[in-house]
Order: sequence, then C-alpha cells, then structure tokens
Amino acid sequence: MTTRTGLYIDGDWSEGASTIENRNPSDISDVIGQYAQADAGQLDAALAAARRAQPEWWAAGIQKRHDVLMAIGTELMARADEIGRLLSREEGKPLAEGRGEVYRAGQFFTYFAAEVLRLHGDLAESVRPGIEIDVRREPVGVVAIVSPWNFPVATPAWKIAPALAFGNAVVWKPANVTPASAVALTEIIAGQDIPRGLFNLVTGPGRDVGQRLVDSADIDAISFTGSVGVGRGIAASAVTNMTKVQMEMGSKNPLIVMDDADLDLAVTHAAGSAFGGTGQKCTAASRLIVHSKVQDAFVERLVAAAEALKVGHALEDGTQIGPVVSEGQLAQNLDYIALGTSEGAELLCGGGRLERATEGYFMAPAVFAGTRNDMRINREEMFAPITCVQRADSYDEALSLANDTQFGLTAGIMTRSLARASHFRDNMRAGCVMVNLPTAGTDYHVPFGGRGASSFGPREQGRYAAEFYTSVKTAYVAAGAPE
Repeated sequence: MTTRTGLYIDGDWSEGASTIENRNPSDISDVIGQYAQADAGQLDAALAAARRAQPEWWAAGIQKRHDVLMAIGTELMARADEIGRLLSREEGKPLAEGRGEVYRAGQFFTYFAAEVLRLHGDLAESVRPGIEIDVRREPVGVVAIVSPWNFPVATPAWKIAPALAFGNAVVWKPANVTPASAVALTEIIAGQDIPRGLFNLVTGPGRDVGQRLVDSADIDAISFTGSVGVGRGIAASAVTNMTKVQMEMGSKNPLIVMDDADLDLAVTHAAGSAFGGTGQKCTAASRLIVHSKVQDAFVERLVAAAEALKVGHALEDGTQIGPVVSEGQLAQNLDYIALGTSEGAELLCGGGRLERATEGYFMAPAVFAGTRNDMRINREEMFAPITCVQRADSYDEALSLANDTQFGLTAGIMTRSLARASHFRDNMRAGCVMVNLPTAGTDYHVPFGGRGASSFGPREQGRYAAEFYTSVKTAYVAAGAPE
C-alpha cells in the first residue's frame, strides 16, 4: 500500500509547501496521513515538465502507448481490493463499491489502450486534380485535469487514460478531500516507462493551485468535473487563452414512475439511484416523479426500503450506505433538510445525523413527499442521500416536470409501455436516458455527458473522447511533388 504523501512533478516525488490532514469519514479518529500542498512554483515546474515531455511521448508511437496503458489498467484491476479499501477508507463509499470503482478504472485504461491502435485517419479525394488529402488526429498537447472527490479513482482514470492514449501530457489536480487515492493512482502511472514530466500530480486548494492551473497559458485543454459555479469560472478563464474545455458539472436527475410500472422494480431502482454512494453521485435520482394512481403505494414501499438500508462504517461487512464525505458536506445536507421542511415538503423518513460505534459523518437517507418543482430542493443539486417525490397525473405532465430544470445529465422512466418508453427516449432533454433502469450506472465504452448546465464541450468516454483529446489536421499533398 502507498506510503507516499507528496507531489509527483517531472518524474520525482517531492514535498509540498504545506500539508493537509486526511481523516476517515467513517471514523474521524483515524488519520490516514498528512498530504502535500503545492505552491505556485511547483505548479509552474509541473507545467514546464509536461510541455517538454509531450513531444517525446507522441514520438514513442502507438505500440508504446498501448503497452503503457495496458500495464496501468492491468495493475489497477489486480490491486482493486487493496486500493479499493484505501478509497473507501478516505471517501466513505462501502468497500464493495470502492473495489468496483478501482476495477472499473482499470477497464478505462485497458479500453483506451485498445483505442490507441484504432486511431485511424481518413483519405479523401480532392475536387482539384492531382491533389491527395489525408485527415488525421494529433494530440492537443498539455492537458489539465481537475477531478472531484466522489469518484477519486474512476473519474480521473476516464480523463487520464484518453489523454495519454492520444499522445498528450497531463497535469492532474485532484480534489483535496481524497488525496490518498490520487497518490495510489499516480504511483501506478509513475511506475511505467514513460518520459519524465509526462504525468504530474499537483495537489492543493482550488482557489490557489486550481485557479493558477486553469489560468495558465501553458495548457492546451482543461477537463473538469465539479460544480456549475466552478465550471463557469473555468470557462471564463479558458476564453482568455482560447483553451479547449470539457466540463461535467451539476445535475438534478428525474426518475419517472408511471402507473403501469413494476412497483417493486421501480422502488429498487429509485432507492439505488437516490441513495447509492450516499447520494454523492452526479447521476443520483433526487427527483422522483410518480403517477398519482400509484403514488401512495410507491411512497410507502420507498420509505420502507430507505429505512431498511444499513448505514455504517464503509469497511464493515453489510454496510449499504457509508458516511457523507466530510463534516462540511454533512452540514450542507442537514441545511437542505431544514430548507425542504421550510418550503412545505413533508419529510417522511431520515434526514438526521446518525450515531454509530465510531464517530463519523453518518446520515439517515431521507424521503420528501408533497414537493413541487419551484422548491429549491427540486432545483438545486444537493449531493446528498435525499430524494424528493413529486406527483404527476399523466405521462405528459411527468415529462414536462422532468424537463423543467437547468440540468440535463441523466433521466429515467419506469413503464411497461413501449410507446411511452420510446417517446421518453426521444423527448427527454438529457444526455443519458434510462428505461426501466436506475439513473446511476453507465458503461465505459460509450459517450457520457449531459445538456444545459450539466455539461459543456465534447463528450467523455468511449470513442467520442477523441474529439476533446485530439486536434484534427487536414493535409493536402500535390501528387508528384518533389521529395
């Protein structure tokens, strides 16, 4: 297991200008370590190193890049139990989810290892005689990656893997809440035969290190996952330098439950979507729009399901929901509970802090009923184990409510009607739509992203990732030109 707590810059591990303490949210007496914080000079050194290393990496060729990515992915999958335990210890998701996240991260790397060998160009006929045309993709250059704490290995993996696959250098600034996971992933990447400076880990506060990174003229592209407010700030900074941006931001995902739905399946998917990962997922279903004919029966079963979930230490057997990630996040969640009550919503269960054998940030999953779309709890992303039930008297009303949001990441419907399912797929304004499935849960080989305030720029994951991590070059060559 990792023992390093520093920065990784220009091929070397180094101490930071200062440190932060990292504690286990399941047991705040458990100090995981003191982790480095970079200063401006260290960030600038990382940027300079990445700029030097990138051409060498591109020149190394596709077989080299394939082999390196395959080795990273294989090691991540082999060490899923070990690194997954560390991830769950510092982030708070149940151990099974921590292991699964690390294994999935490995799959991202092995997938993009294969994509390295599938990066083909195009030949085209010219409208002018005697001219040949080829179209190819080349790396954008140096990519800044800013990743969140809720998936501290998987989210950076689906950004780092394509960045390296397509020949770019990386400067990674992870969330300060989960530095141990960042170090563990970096150790695996650093252990490969790659140019010095190609990959750099620079931890630090967003207001200082993160802002300096996105403001820098030495980066060519920024891939960010986080809040809408921060994303808008990054976009404004990027415009100054004409930096390419890719951003995944907020969400307020609806799950519609129609009167013909299988209610047992609907409750299972609603509870899993709303409360899985302690609700700390951008794909969580925080709005449940339920047909009036089945609302009472659905709500009764949903409350029973929520109350039956085992909330506990992330590393304990049988835990289904771990703690909230931090004291600040827990305080914000409890504020939303108070807000929902003040807005007139009915709190049917949960919403309070829980005591367990260890002192941690445990919260009971909450269900609000009698909610409306004009309530803030139905407009703002809470990132909490809180879901809000809304009533709809028809499919058309349910679809209208679902689309009444600034966001558009994922959305789902539970129905036995093929006609409704098809209409929903065509008319729901979201990047990912689910039929008789949870709103949370996507595959790694297809594009992921949303609409509205949820996303900005090219899609992530799958073959669509090439749109962000590469630049298209069109070459015109006169036939018979002198050598």
